[in-house]
Amino acid sequence: MTFVVDASMAAAWMLPDDRSAPACDVLVRLIREPGRAPSLFWHEARSLFLKAERRGRFPSGGAAAFMQRLWRLPIEDAGAGAGAAVFALALAHGLSSYDATYLARALAEQRPIATLDMKLADAARAEGVVVLGPLESR
Repeated sequence: MTFVVDASMAAAWMLPDDRSAPACDVLVRLIREPGRAPSLFWHEARSLFLKAERRGRFPSGGAAAFMQRLWRLPIEDAGAGAGAAVFALALAHGLSSYDATYLARALAEQRPIATLDMKLADAARAEGVVVLGPLESR
């Protein structure tokens, strides 16, 4: 079954000091079961990688290189998402509109979500969404 991927999980795959065995397990699963993400995923990932490069977490040009690697993964752009659902979830769980967009996508498609964001994981569980990765058993 495919699953929804958020940018925090992409960071765990690409940033050396954020890697963990459960995050790598999700990456392996992604190869077998292509993921889906709202359009904002690509913008958030780009922003995370640019910040990491600016902070010296990888060398000059690393942000662009990591984005190239990320684009090669089987993650389908699932569009912008439903605005009403995003607002409702953000208000109900105190989420940013960004995080609520990932949760809305998972709910709409009845799919698990792969995240390292604790607040998003808690909201997902509260909504009956399965959480994948390091926060799976929390």
